[in-house]
Amino acid sequence: MGGGAAEAAHLLIVDDDERIRGLLQKFLMRHGYLVTAARDAGHARRLLGGLDFDLMVLDVMMPGEDGISFCRSLRASRAMPVLLLTARGETADRIAGLEAGADDYLAKPFEPKELLLRINAILRRTPPPEPAVATPKVLTLGPIRYDTERGEMWQGDDLVRLTATESQLMRIFAGRPGAAFSRATLVEELGRGGGQAQERAVDVQITRLRRKIEVDPRQPRYLQTVRGEGYMLAPD
Repeated sequence: MGGGAAEAAHLLIVDDDERIRGLLQKFLMRHGYLVTAARDAGHARRLLGGLDFDLMVLDVMMPGEDGISFCRSLRASRAMPVLLLTARGETADRIAGLEAGADDYLAKPFEPKELLLRINAILRRTPPPEPAVATPKVLTLGPIRYDTERGEMWQGDDLVRLTATESQLMRIFAGRPGAAFSRATLVEELGRGGGQAQERAVDVQITRLRRKIEVDPRQPRYLQTVRGEGYMLAPD
């Protein structure tokens, strides 16, 4: 299906600040998204019980259950993309958020336009790799199988849950097995803004992905670090 990135994707905004909720809801609806707003994690859970969303914009600082622990508990059951809103300068929050499975973060205060760009980038999956070299349909990584056409990862009969960003990374690596990708290239391929913070974010995502692929994530065999060059997928 062609069309804009906002093909009536349904977004869930979770923020205890009523003014911000209303602002974002109006702004994102004007750009063609369906938007539902929740005031806290409990309210969001009730909505998630009956509705499916394409992406959640989640504030870290909320009364009751904070955004990071909510994100972590969500990750146990679903792979919906999550964009965290963090306080400016709270690097620890960002890293904790990425560790908890968030796909991206934005520091407050931010321009709504910047949020829109981030949402579009997350929802716009990386295009399939150029068919320059015939890549095998299934890559074997020890006990893990990765189906390149479906973008699915399996361990035996069990589907391995990947976040939106992990899926994007696997598609990038699987498109050119054995090729090293620099952090800067990965940031660009993921449609993120540049800068060291985003490159650090890529490192965190790679660490998370290794935990799902490697027997010993500290001694990676399949998702390797190539000194001075970046990261490379080396299937069996």
